[in-house]
Amino acid sequence: MINSTDVLQSIHRWDVVTLQRVTQSEIRKTSVKLARTISRTGDGWFYPLVPVSLYLLDYSDVASFTIALLAAFGSERCLYFLVKNGFKRRRPDDVLPGYRSVIAAADEFSFPSGHTSAAFLLVTALTLSFGGVFPGLYVWAIGVGASRVILGVHFPSDIIIGASMGTVIANLTFLVLV
Repeated sequence: MINSTDVLQSIHRWDVVTLQRVTQSEIRKTSVKLARTISRTGDGWFYPLVPVSLYLLDYSDVASFTIALLAAFGSERCLYFLVKNGFKRRRPDDVLPGYRSVIAAADEFSFPSGHTSAAFLLVTALTLSFGGVFPGLYVWAIGVGASRVILGVHFPSDIIIGASMGTVIANLTFLVLV
């Protein structure tokens, strides 16, 4: 029989080892400035610009896309707050002795990554609705998630679950509404 405590402890050990490898690597030392910039693009200010840009670029059916996107983000934010406040997983610098993140996180808990969830939701919604060049934006969404680990405010599993959550919510929402 699988013991859930053992599974969670195993995930946490993997998270700690992976986070330490990333934050102690040469990659982090040279990529913090870029990680800050990419992370800021996932802060939320960017998302309302997407439907406006699509409208200005004369994409078809922007109104339906916008309604579905709002529904998806509404669902995602509700689930995000429930999961984050239900699990109450403390951030790396709260749990790891002597560890300091590069930036201060906006809230107390780390699981799941809201930045990553929102980025994957947006890219999935754009890809489902318009195809074309939009699947290439998954590189940006992955960058948002990676930046949160590089900056030390999330464990890797926070990113994996955030990406999965955003992707699944976008797929379900757009399946039902579009």
